[in-house]
Amino acid sequence: MFKFLNKVAAYGRDALQAARYIGQGLSVTFDHMQRRPVTIQYPYEKLIPSERFRGRIHFEFDKCIACEVCVRVCPINLPVVDWEYNKEIKKKELKHYSIDFGVCIFCGNCVEYCPTNCLSMTEEYELSTYDRHELNYDSQALGRLPLNVTQDPMVQPIRGLAYLPKGVMDGHEVPHTERRAGLRPEEILEQAQN
Repeated sequence: MFKFLNKVAAYGRDALQAARYIGQGLSVTFDHMQRRPVTIQYPYEKLIPSERFRGRIHFEFDKCIACEVCVRVCPINLPVVDWEYNKEIKKKELKHYSIDFGVCIFCGNCVEYCPTNCLSMTEEYELSTYDRHELNYDSQALGRLPLNVTQDPMVQPIRGLAYLPKGVMDGHEVPHTERRAGLRPEEILEQAQN
């Protein structure tokens, strides 16, 4: 009789433990039901990149002085700068400039250290192709400005879900001109000084 009661008690403990595990799983499920949706309908909806997003690099041929600082600061020596020395004006003349975005790690060092600001990061993140050789952009391809997500008539822009104002659950409700959630660096410094 004592063995039987032990088995019943062990069965009851196991049933309670199983119910506790099910309750924990359901609490996670219910917690996720109240969160913002993470998915977007990609071709028709696009997230607006954050302020310091590092997308495709834009290059201005006329500003470049062929100093090759971008090549020296690049962790993988990626930009290809082809120049020729002009003896008449005693300066370098840029002939060709290219970056292979199939290899680029988008660290932004070339943009940060460029002395003439001929390089800049854009919001363009759609660089997928069927052939990896198409990712090697020359100076003409780098010079094209990308279409801004907020200006594309075929796409409904959505504010980044992490940057929605407090209490807003849907990115469609917030216009792209609305201020992001959180504090700007100047405001954080101001609060720290007070």
